[in-house]
Amino acid sequence: MADKNFDNTNHGALFRNDEKRDEKDRDYAGTLNVDGKEYWVSGWARTPKKGGQKFLSLSIKPKDAPAEKAKPKESAAAPFDDGISF
Repeated sequence: MADKNFDNTNHGALFRNDEKRDEKDRDYAGTLNVDGKEYWVSGWARTPKKGGQKFLSLSIKPKDAPAEKAKPKESAAAPFDDGISF
């Protein structure tokens, strides 16, 4: 049961992604509330190629954003236009 006295505004949390399927999949996932608006948060643990301190790269997306649809592949062929009029 949620604590009715707890205000989650401007707070968030990330959790380790134990269902990671490949190297590009996010390492962490969670939620974030900014000024009352909810966001999905993804995080990737990174190590710079030239050495240096490890860091966490983040991406956020509004929870109410429409789902991304797969874009149709564009055909390499030119549109049908043979110059013949009917």
